[in-house]
Amino acid sequence: MTKPRGTVRIIGGSLRGSRIEVPPISGLRPTPDRVRETLFNWLAPVIEGARCLDLFAGSGALGIEALSRGAAQVTFVENDGVALASLRATLARLHAVAADVVARDAMAFLAGPAAPYDVVFIDPPFDAALWQPAIDALASGWLKPGAIVHVESPLGQALRVPAPWKLHRQGHAGAVAQSLYRID
Repeated sequence: MTKPRGTVRIIGGSLRGSRIEVPPISGLRPTPDRVRETLFNWLAPVIEGARCLDLFAGSGALGIEALSRGAAQVTFVENDGVALASLRATLARLHAVAADVVARDAMAFLAGPAAPYDVVFIDPPFDAALWQPAIDALASGWLKPGAIVHVESPLGQALRVPAPWKLHRQGHAGAVAQSLYRID
C-alpha cells in the first residue's frame, strides 16, 4: 500500500523552512516536526561539528535537520530505490555537500567496517522491527566515546541497550516513543 506524496519542513538552522519531499512509500513515516524540534533542542549542545549517521534514512529528515543545525557530516543509509532518488534530489537541491548517501540495507552497512560517529539516528520502518538488531550492531565500534543515539520506536516497545548506554532523555508523540541515549 502506498500513501500520498507529501513534504516535511526543516525546523531550524541554515536550511530552516526548506521542504523535503516524502515519496509515497509504504511504511515511510518521517519524524514529525514537533518530535524533530524536541530532539534537536536536546541535541543543541552536541550537534555543531558532529559526524552523524542516519540509518534507515527514508526522506532524510533527521540527517538534513542535523546538517541544517551545523553537523560537520551526515551519512544517510537507505536501500529503497524511490526513497534514495528522492533523498539524493533533495540533498542536491539544498546543496548539502557534507552528505554521503549509502545505497545499502542498514543492517548490511552495520555489518561492514565500523567508522565511529558522534550522533546516530535509528528510525526503521516500524513493521521491520529492526531497533534491537541496530542497537546491538552499533556496539561493535560505530560509536565515539560520548556519542548520542536517538531511537524512534512504537510506544511500549522494550529496548535492551548495552551497559555503557545511559538514557539521557525520553518522550513520545502519539504512538511514537523517542529515546536519547548517551554512551559513556
